[in-house]
Amino acid sequence: MSDRPESESRKLLGRLRDAMAGNVAGQARLDEITSLIAGSMGCEVCSIYLFRDAETLELCATKGLNKEAVHHTRMKMGEGLVGRVAKLRAMVNTPDAPAEKGFRYMPETGEEIYSSFLGVPIQRLGEALGVLVVQSKAAREFSADEVYALEVVAMVLAEMTELGAFVGEGAAMSARHSQPVMFRGTVGQEGAAEGHVWLHEPRVVVTNPIADDPQKELVRLSEAVEQLRVGVDRMLQIAGRQDKEQLQVLEAYRMFANSKGWMRRMEEDISNGLSAEAAVEKEQSTARARMSQVTDSYLRERLSDLDDLSNRLLRILTGQGSDTGAELPADPILIARNIGPAELLEYGRSLKGIVLEEGSVGSHAAVVARALAIPLVVHASGVTTEALNGDHIMVDGEQGIAHLRPDETVVSAFRDKIAMLAAAQERYASIRDKPAVTKNNQTISLQMNAGLMADLPSLPTSGAEGVGLFRTELQFLVRNQMPRRSELVALYARVLDAAQGKRVVFRTLDIGSDKVLPYMKPNDEPNPALGWRAIRVGLDKPGIMRMQLQALIRAANGRPLTVMFPFVAQMEEYTEARRLMDKTLAAEARLGHVLPEKIEVGAMLETPSLAFAPVKFFEDVDFLSIGGNDLKQFFFAADRENERVRRRYDTLNVSFLSLVERIVERCEQTGTAVSFCGEDAGRPIEALCFAAIGLRTLSMRPASIGPVKSLLRRCDLDEVRTVIANARHRGEMSVRPAIMDWLREQG
Repeated sequence: MSDRPESESRKLLGRLRDAMAGNVAGQARLDEITSLIAGSMGCEVCSIYLFRDAETLELCATKGLNKEAVHHTRMKMGEGLVGRVAKLRAMVNTPDAPAEKGFRYMPETGEEIYSSFLGVPIQRLGEALGVLVVQSKAAREFSADEVYALEVVAMVLAEMTELGAFVGEGAAMSARHSQPVMFRGTVGQEGAAEGHVWLHEPRVVVTNPIADDPQKELVRLSEAVEQLRVGVDRMLQIAGRQDKEQLQVLEAYRMFANSKGWMRRMEEDISNGLSAEAAVEKEQSTARARMSQVTDSYLRERLSDLDDLSNRLLRILTGQGSDTGAELPADPILIARNIGPAELLEYGRSLKGIVLEEGSVGSHAAVVARALAIPLVVHASGVTTEALNGDHIMVDGEQGIAHLRPDETVVSAFRDKIAMLAAAQERYASIRDKPAVTKNNQTISLQMNAGLMADLPSLPTSGAEGVGLFRTELQFLVRNQMPRRSELVALYARVLDAAQGKRVVFRTLDIGSDKVLPYMKPNDEPNPALGWRAIRVGLDKPGIMRMQLQALIRAANGRPLTVMFPFVAQMEEYTEARRLMDKTLAAEARLGHVLPEKIEVGAMLETPSLAFAPVKFFEDVDFLSIGGNDLKQFFFAADRENERVRRRYDTLNVSFLSLVERIVERCEQTGTAVSFCGEDAGRPIEALCFAAIGLRTLSMRPASIGPVKSLLRRCDLDEVRTVIANARHRGEMSVRPAIMDWLREQG
């Protein structure tokens, strides 16, 4: 880069700092800045557009365009060249703007006489805040040095916007982090909660974006990067050779920390007038902007590594560590980009709710949140950059919505909803100890799903008759190394003790797909949900399965034991797993261990193929549990992580109900006990229909037992069965509308 642009860039940033120091209103400061930039760049026009809402940009200041257009000219994301810059988060540089594809003429601005156009995004940590534009009459393409200089200025403007330097009248210039915002995500765990924000990773605030002494800033950066490298090397030594996945991440960190290109770009930014912190954040913002554009998972992971490394470097430079002195509020709602199961368990039941920017409905965090019955919303894009510690927030886990800093109308409506849910829970408490007997005298056994010791205290208070599914993988997922057999024996024994004689169905290790053990080498599979997972892993690694079966047998210590193998797709898999169980029982007897008084060995039916297994399979298996979540996604070929497709398919679709009914009929023919386990079992309407087609055992999260029991006790299953049959006869796609109409008629 030539000396002139560097010198001009530093001069401009110095002038910007002086403009910031003046005690003037936000609008006057913006106006002054546009004049400074236009003069420095040798352009007739400089304009600043800021977002007034998530989709609309507003012209907030200009030097060169008609002043009357300020706060009147607006455009949607993607509209015109300015909208394109905002949408793509990438610069547009053209010598002939009117001829450019997508150009939109705004007559009120008077910009038709300007030919050249250069627009760069004003963005912070991947969040688009606005667009900075320069224009000139002469037709020319701006040089790479000029583009770079404007990008540096845009980065400083982003920091100034974050710090509230441009607060004025109107939505586009309202104070940051002060307005009500609604985030629409995906339901991870149902429920409703009100509380105050607790950031898992506190925000790093750059208060000095412009450097006084570039040489001093270069030294600060060099020392901080060296400290970062030493820290990464130390983490690599601690990780040793046990945690392969963690080692891969740390190796990527070391690669980036030693990247000459990364260092050179930050040094250039400092030479052009940015502080060390601002230079790091400029790189971080670029990485996050790229992350939002790329679809390749490997590249996204590497950009995420760079983003995390930049965050570590920022904390070193600013001294703003994770311990900020802030105190956990009494009603914390956790906000994070993502979080691991072990970290989430450290917070425990103190959390009222969780909102994640990333995550998935099948992630480890979601499994733990369900186990702890904490409302969870995932895919809440932008929440970590908008929320501040202590902000009032309401989480609607039923709709997948988070209301940050809600206004009074939202607060009132939400509190009414929470009060209704609380009143309903009180009603359910009155029938807690009563059986789920329908009006036509059919008894439905309601069981609870669990996965942590923390779940078990809710067994007596939930009204559940037992544990229809205990997920054993959680104890494997929250550790950095394989648990010892003795640890598993102690845990499973505590589970059986806590159940106080009630039946507990232990599902053997269900890993793979979205549940990858930190200490197992990850498999690069094109479609993990259909890959090496659950029973397939157990049969290929019989040592792990044998250790778990030994632990279960020893934990039972003469008590009844119920074990279930997950994701069985064909009879041979169950037969092989059952043979391994029999061999383990024989070996335990030889070693002198007390065998279970009674043992039941079953399978989860999660693939359509198993519904059509030979009769002998149904005769051999002690019981079956229909795994509704997986069965539905495979039946409809609709990934339950994909919002675009999963909501298209209804559990009460006639085709899916017919499949479930066929499974029930086959079990009745062979006298095989069968249950339905999954999210749908805990939805009262779905549970009612399952009971009507013959299912007599349902397993669900503890909080669902009350609502399901309440509805079942008020309905006649013969009548429900007739409604379903009539809907089928009429050729309806789903029985839901007919069931809802019938329920309304029943009052």
